[in-house]
Amino acid sequence: MSDREGGRFILVGYDESPGSEQALRWAVEEARLRELPVVVCHAWQWPYPLRPISEQALAQVEHVATTVVHDGVDHAREFGADIEARPLLTKGPVSAVLLEAAHEAELVVLGSRGMGGFEDLRVGSAAVQVPAHCARPVVVVRPAAEPMDQGGVRIVVGVDGSPASQAAFGFALQEAALRGGTVRAICGWWDPGALPGPDQLPFVDAAMMRAGAEARFQEAVPLLTAKYPDVPVTTEFVAERPPRAIVESAKAATLLVLGRRGLDSRPGTLLGAVTQAALSEVHCPVAVTPPPN
Repeated sequence: MSDREGGRFILVGYDESPGSEQALRWAVEEARLRELPVVVCHAWQWPYPLRPISEQALAQVEHVATTVVHDGVDHAREFGADIEARPLLTKGPVSAVLLEAAHEAELVVLGSRGMGGFEDLRVGSAAVQVPAHCARPVVVVRPAAEPMDQGGVRIVVGVDGSPASQAAFGFALQEAALRGGTVRAICGWWDPGALPGPDQLPFVDAAMMRAGAEARFQEAVPLLTAKYPDVPVTTEFVAERPPRAIVESAKAATLLVLGRRGLDSRPGTLLGAVTQAALSEVHCPVAVTPPPN
């Protein structure tokens, strides 16, 4: 199957790991709500540094990969009987394959870690690289993530006024409208002069900085919610370091939505500190949105 076939779709990475099983369930439900097909993607490559000793050995690896992707399609059809599910099997590194296939996708869903890596690994390389580079929203799902039941969906979104956080807010509102949920917009702010350290800024008016940040946050929310007037939205300005504020707020969430990087990100970083902390520590699914074009 071509990854361009059929136009828009939900792309989900699958490798039979517990995380990818949960990601598949999440993707099927998302496809049902958006009335889109699911493309089950599996990347395969020769698993050793040296080239295979024979074409037969390479064919055996590809045969195993073919079985995996078709099992994923079968599971997708079990999770959603009315969902169109299609396989996509491509040779290459996982992150590169997903990023290439994502060009025509509505969004990408993958597990927090796949079959590789060591046992205690919290988040795999693909779950970091794909959100960092993808032009589409990416949802990272942990193996133990709770299902997003209709009517009980609590979506938390981090908002700091950056273009990426505005896109995150839009995605959160769209998800809440699809699922009949609520949105809680969080802005974390911390006085950079409160504690000694590399981030300390001397001779700053902390009260004025906080007032300005809170005013920008409160002004941005009504503008972003106008498109979804029926979605219940609450706001909270938290005097806490943004990574900690978001991680704590997500404990009661069924979905956390963040921009790729915020206003306080260091130059050259692909993922901001808040998003990195969330991908590593938060237990609910985490959606990462790119900045608008």
